[in-house]
Amino acid sequence: MKVLFGMALRQTTGFVESLLQLIGLYWSVPDFSTLCRRQKALAVDIAYRGSLGPLHLLIDSTGIKAEGEGEWHARKHGGTKRRLWRKILLGIDEETLEVRAVEITGSHVGDAPMLPELLNQIPGSQDIGSVTADGAYDTRKCHDAVADRGAHAVIPTRKNAKPWKPRTAGALARNETLRASKYLGRSL
Repeated sequence: MKVLFGMALRQTTGFVESLLQLIGLYWSVPDFSTLCRRQKALAVDIAYRGSLGPLHLLIDSTGIKAEGEGEWHARKHGGTKRRLWRKILLGIDEETLEVRAVEITGSHVGDAPMLPELLNQIPGSQDIGSVTADGAYDTRKCHDAVADRGAHAVIPTRKNAKPWKPRTAGALARNETLRASKYLGRSL
């Protein structure tokens, strides 16, 4: 329960006591000290639930600013500000909302070069139905990586996008998306 709901140990003991009372079982729950000693050797592995059918992967990134002594010192005493950023790229299962792939990079690395790395974290035996990402991933490398996994890329093309030479399956799929968006229009 502690791992599943992400609660502190004292909260977990109270939660379990409440659950047992609600279902009419008046069992004793081990006290905090006993649980604290026992949890050191307890290995909990929550199984991956998985989705039925092929995986539909949602990909995006976010930045995290790490404040160090430099920023606090600059605010307190003035002077230059030094910022440290990290970027987290996530691949999430659309159906179960479980995180299936994670990459952490520095702020100098773009989103698109990391998409193949995220796809490599998904086992080759797992069928991927689609990969959905924003326009930052509209690159040859991304489209080819998605096509290599046999998936459909749901990536909007840029406004000024031109057709690519149809050398790869990714380029063919992207050109088809471009034709469809020019025919049907773009919703912004």
